Amino acid sequence: MKQHLQHPLFSVITGAAAEQNVQAYVIGGFVRDLLLNRPSKDIDIAVVGNGISFAEHVAKKLKVKLSVFKNFGTAMLRYKDIEVEFVGARKESYRADSRKPIVEDGTLEDDQRRRDFTINALALALHPAQFGELIDPFDGVRDLKQQLIRTPLEPARTFSDDPLRMLRAIRFASQLNFTIDQVALEAIKQNTGRIAIISQERITEELNKIILSPKPSIGFIYLFDTGLLHKIFPLMANLYGVEYIDGKGHKDNFYHTLQVLDNIAATTDDLWLRWAAILHDIAKPATKRFEAGHGWTFHGHEDKGARMVPKIFAELKLPLNEKMRLVQKLVQLHLRPIVLAQDVVTDSAVRRLLFEANDDIEALMLLCKADITTKNEYKVKKYRKNFELVLQKLKDVEQRDKIRNWQPPVTGLDIMHLFGIKEGREVGIIKNQIREAILEGEIPNSRQAALDFTIRKGSEIGLKVVANTF
Repeated sequence: MKQHLQHPLFSVITGAAAEQNVQAYVIGGFVRDLLLNRPSKDIDIAVVGNGISFAEHVAKKLKVKLSVFKNFGTAMLRYKDIEVEFVGARKESYRADSRKPIVEDGTLEDDQRRRDFTINALALALHPAQFGELIDPFDGVRDLKQQLIRTPLEPARTFSDDPLRMLRAIRFASQLNFTIDQVALEAIKQNTGRIAIISQERITEELNKIILSPKPSIGFIYLFDTGLLHKIFPLMANLYGVEYIDGKGHKDNFYHTLQVLDNIAATTDDLWLRWAAILHDIAKPATKRFEAGHGWTFHGHEDKGARMVPKIFAELKLPLNEKMRLVQKLVQLHLRPIVLAQDVVTDSAVRRLLFEANDDIEALMLLCKADITTKNEYKVKKYRKNFELVLQKLKDVEQRDKIRNWQPPVTGLDIMHLFGIKEGREVGIIKNQIREAILEGEIPNSRQAALDFTIRKGSEIGLKVVANTF
């Protein structure tokens, strides 16, 4: 393994280990990613002894600043684009009501035993006597080859001690496309209730990492099958299932949502577009109705879903800012391009979509393309062809009418000045009429056309022009 440790940073650490007669190891995710040929810029160094003291020595040799966290017994430095964290090897024990361990000094084996998974318990020796030697007491290399997530210790104990590890197991399976060991999977099912002691922030951090996986459905199916999804995001779990009345059923909205999520994940790494995919049909259980002679309907699920977004974001401790508003807008509008793709595309319908979506129109179109999950090849081809027509129409109308990020060519102040009136109902009426006339294509999106229209509409409600200069 020596050939994997050619970075000059490791030679400095090895020299420091020799000078201080210290056993030092690179351990955990860096070793795992090294063996998987994945890039990694985070290095964990385990030291048998005082990790902070050793880190101070290394930082001095590298001539870099060291950040020390005495409460955690760790120290961290940055060397070029690599972040290195030092910790003394330790062993841990847990109380039933907390995932925070009681920590004692330990051996390398103690430190490897406390790791969450065998693939994260791999260590490479950095001290001269053993430099480059791989220490793998739990067959982590074998599990890497078999693409298996397994715990070093008995899994029920591992997950009970630190329930966040249940989410981490699913996250690694989703990120790496690995399988969770069957015994570990059963242990997760038995310990789902323990997730209650984990903070929402940590849960959401892992959930976001699952969402950002190359194929997020892998993680969500694990979350659902273990029962964890019902604990951490019951609204999504409620999408599952098909109901039949008079022999008519609707599609399973849980698996449809996962397909949409995978579809959009294939086109963008944007976390918030992926959240929009997750939430686009979130209100379907609440709006589901059966109409005799017609079948199942979900009328207004886009409106109700959009209204649900702020509460969902607040409960999950997601940011209540422009990211939330983007997701809310996409949920609200997600049916609009699909309707256009099914019907004759009119300029006025395109103008309205551009007006409401503004700079998020491309994101909306990505979501709507991802929402095509029908198995009917004829429908898929038809919708995709029509989507191309919609996209071209969007470009043509935008180029001609400049509706995106639309600002009224005649403002409320203009109207008040023109007719010598104060702010009030008449101003609002005329502003709305101007907007509707432009969106419907009755007048061009230009100031002079809007002024002429304003004068005409003002006269219809008894207003006279008193100042015709602007």
